[in-house]
Amino acid sequence: MKTSTAHLTYCTNIHAGETWAEHFIALQKNFPQIKRALSPDAPMGIGLRLSNIASVDLQDENKLQEFQKWLTEKDAYVFTMNGFPYGGFHHTVVKDHVHAPDWTTDDRLNYTLRLFNILAKLLPEGMDGGISTSPLSYKPWFANATERKAATSIATKNIIKVAEELYKIKQLTGVTMHLDVEPEPDGFLESGREFMDWFEGDLLRAETGLSGEELKQHINLCYDVCHFAIGYEPHAEIIKELDKKGIKVGKIQISAALKAPMPDVNEREELINALSKYNEPTYLHQVIARCNDSSLIRYPDLPDALADSANPVVKEWRAHFHVPIFIEDMGLVRSTQSDIVQVLDLQKNSPFTNHLEVETYTWEVLPDELKAPLDESIVRELEWVLSRIKK
Repeated sequence: MKTSTAHLTYCTNIHAGETWAEHFIALQKNFPQIKRALSPDAPMGIGLRLSNIASVDLQDENKLQEFQKWLTEKDAYVFTMNGFPYGGFHHTVVKDHVHAPDWTTDDRLNYTLRLFNILAKLLPEGMDGGISTSPLSYKPWFANATERKAATSIATKNIIKVAEELYKIKQLTGVTMHLDVEPEPDGFLESGREFMDWFEGDLLRAETGLSGEELKQHINLCYDVCHFAIGYEPHAEIIKELDKKGIKVGKIQISAALKAPMPDVNEREELINALSKYNEPTYLHQVIARCNDSSLIRYPDLPDALADSANPVVKEWRAHFHVPIFIEDMGLVRSTQSDIVQVLDLQKNSPFTNHLEVETYTWEVLPDELKAPLDESIVRELEWVLSRIKK
């Protein structure tokens, strides 16, 4: 739906279904009642997530036309897509496989180009479209800096191929689309700083027929608030520096992480037990701990952090577990909701993107006390965002 600063939606990666038929059934079941609750008299956007299998399915013109007809009937539109998870995302062990295949592969390149081909046909006239994607690759898969550098070079060349294709589409059709690279803990690009260093040091220096301004139009940043909050990043400073460099934010993914100030070691047992409830086997839950001297300790997954829970120099944990954005205080554990408030205030005061997407995909694996009917939860999240934008 259109707000005062941007188009707002939720990401359909919360709905299970890896084939297009399965995912479309989930959309047909859930979206109409969500729209009735939030935007009964005006169009509402969808943040579409398609697996690789579903993207192949939608190459069938009959299936695509059926979806387009449904969108028209429901007064809905697609303006952003999630192209990060390529394969299964529900009812399976995802963990680091969420990065596979990475940007060193033709599989990732071809999947992304397929998504853009679909988005170009779905995008309303006069609207820009974006697709979020992985931060090149996953650091633990590579033994050393030399291997990572080589992989970064290959990944950057493949991303440039996407930019070149998007430039061609714009020249032929006038449609502007952008690939929104999404930093994440332990990805090749973990932070705003690593993203900007890669953008200026690798992307803009690579061989291509595109100018720097053309690359900046088609390669953007996906600002996932959860991921940036985990790294204790200064949102205002990052957004100001991006603007100064002319690097665009294609999408804000509105999401919250777990946050836990750590008491003295001999007083932590109850808190650690509360955090252990979030130790589930489906997704990666990287943890970044801030120490008394402000240095950071990075744990690849929650079990690794739990094993070091008695570390006396740690004063706070932040964990990659997308929790409901409308809840800040969960007892002993809190969320990084205040980071969302800060980013939304920056967007409200000086808009820096056209796309806002709520992305809480963990409803099935949340502790029981946080679970609620899915449609009700989505509506509450979007209502919370709307209330913040209107303040």
